[in-house]
This record gives sequence, structure tokens and C-alpha cells, in this order.
Amino acid sequence: MRPQGTEPVLHIGPLVRISAQGFPIPSVGSQETDQEGTEVNDRAVELLEQYDIEVLRTRKGRGAIVCDTNQGCLIFKEYSGSQDRIELQDRVLRQVAEAGLVRVEAIIPAREGSLFVKDMDGTAYVLKTWQEGRECGVHEREECLEAVRLLARLHGSMELPADTPNIPVAFSPEKEYDKHNKELKRVRKYLRQKGQKSWFETSLRKAFDPFLEQALAVTEEWREYCLEPGQPGAGDKDSVSLCHGDYQYHNILLGPRGWFVVNFEKCMCDDPIRDLYLLLRKLLEKGNWSVPLGEELLAAYEKERPISARSWIDLYYRLAYPEKFWKIVNFYYNSGKAWIPGKNQEKLERVIEQEKEKQHFLDQVFRNVKGRR
Repeated sequence: MRPQGTEPVLHIGPLVRISAQGFPIPSVGSQETDQEGTEVNDRAVELLEQYDIEVLRTRKGRGAIVCDTNQGCLIFKEYSGSQDRIELQDRVLRQVAEAGLVRVEAIIPAREGSLFVKDMDGTAYVLKTWQEGRECGVHEREECLEAVRLLARLHGSMELPADTPNIPVAFSPEKEYDKHNKELKRVRKYLRQKGQKSWFETSLRKAFDPFLEQALAVTEEWREYCLEPGQPGAGDKDSVSLCHGDYQYHNILLGPRGWFVVNFEKCMCDDPIRDLYLLLRKLLEKGNWSVPLGEELLAAYEKERPISARSWIDLYYRLAYPEKFWKIVNFYYNSGKAWIPGKNQEKLERVIEQEKEKQHFLDQVFRNVKGRR
């Protein structure tokens, strides 16, 4: 550690720092503790030497390593995807940047051109541009509206030719919900057979049947709709639509230079309405499924990018599925059951309390959804 009272740090070379009084300061390749007492990952930081950048300082941030460099602020984080996926992500990000409608992260290639590097254990890391800022305020009406407008503009730049190499298989919501439903049935059986139950497990068991019935009904109705004659098939288009995959307020940052969208790792082939659904659900859960709020957010999106009849129906079924209840069940079943956090009980109670408001929202905002079919 640097002794107290030393003068400001002088930077010497790309990876070495020393104080004005001659005391060595841990380099980016050594153990360095930030203000929160967490240690910078040695081996990961050493990998930065494979890039044509001059690293001035590193620090922990958002589960990654934030780097101040001669090329501005960058972020270095683990990458668990495939080569094909990161190439697709890079192509989409470059296309969005060229369109110039939304500021997004960019992948910085290593010196030899690879989009990620690996440490001795085979763990991959990717370097991206970064902007310091705060997350979109979920209770700030204007910021939520701007987040929706940004999304509409983003979607306008996220189509690729259908013959683009290595395009992943389109996501199937029906198959995904079939998996969710099987898990829900499995957990219900487990709770039925379990002897002594905690207060959370008793509450969960009591609420289970209505939500499971709802999940099964929504999935079946959606499947029937998709099988109706005249619905578009996989090969009906010359282009493929992609979506961010994780468009929520955590990934929408507001900084000195304006809005900045990050974390495209889950970018996938799916109706772009997926992104709108995810953001809407998060905001509406926090806004107690306010009909005026939902209508305003949808109108803001449509003003930038009209929503097709099929996408309206898609959005309805995604919102109608009890996703939040499934998430609570999934977390409970796949974690240790010896101790159940009190927050689980709070989340369950909130989902149950909001169900009436949610159904009212769906009835009001999507009352003409049948007529769109």
C-alpha cells in the first residue's frame, strides 16, 4: 500500500506506476485492493497486455474490471459464449454504431485480432468500451419513456440478412414455457410430498395451483395461435430480427455523454418484442401494473417503431405468462432449502398481491387482442 501523505501518482509505461516520492504502487498485474476491500483478479488484468492500449488504472465495477486507458474508459469481463456468438454480437454492435441512432458498447479486439482472450485456465475475457453513469431510474417517468424510445431505435438497426453465416436458431417462447411448466409441476409434486414445511413453503404451496393453471393455459393458447393458418414461418423473410436479450434498466446507463446501452451478451434471434416485454414487465411490477403507465410506454415505442399485429399478440402472451412466479419457484427449488431468505417471502407476497392488478392491466391494454388475430 502507498504510505499516507504521498504525492500524486505519476504514470510510467503502460503497466507500471510509481509515486512521486519513489514508492512503488502495485501494477495492474498484482494484487490490488479497492475501497470495498475486493481484490483485482491478477491473471485477468495481466491479459490486458495482449491489447494495444495503455492501462492507467484498474478497479472493480459491475462484476468486472473497469480500466482507465489512453483510449478512454473500458471494461474487461469474463465471457462464457462461443466464437460464433461473439462474432454475431460484434457484427450487430458495429451495425448499430454505424446507424448512429443509439450509443452502444463496442468490442475491442486483441492485438492479433481475436474478440476475446483466455487465461491459463481457459477462462475467456472480452474487452469493451464503457461509460461511467447511473442506471435508468425506474421511478423516473421521463427516463423510462426515453428507455423505450431508445429500444425502438435500437431495434431499427438490429436486422441482418437471412443468409448471414452462423445465425443462431430462432428462440421459441413456447418451448421455453413448456420447460418452465414441467419444472413447476415437479416443484408442486415436491411440495405436496414434503412433510414439515417452512412458512415460505406453506405460502408457496397455497398459491401454486392457480399460477400453474394460468401457465398451462397461456402456453396452450399461444401454441394454438402459432399453429393457425397464415402465421409466418421461419423461412418467410429475407432478413432476421435480433433483440438485445436482456434489455432492462441495469443495462441502460445515463452518463455525461447521454444514454449508453450495454451487455449485449444475450443478443439472440427472437421477435424484438421480447426486449419490450422484459422492460415493460420490470417497470410495471415496480409501478403496480399501472394502466396509464403501460399505455404511455407502449405509445412511446410505437411512435418510433410501429408494433405489428402479431407482435402485439406475442407481447400479450409473454406478459400473461406468470414469469415472476416461475422465477421465485426456480430460485427456491435450485438453491439450498435449509435456509430460505426472507426476501423470497416478500417477493411471493408481492406477486400474489399484484395478480389482480396485472389481470386488470391485460384486460384494459389488450382488450382487443383477440380482434388482432
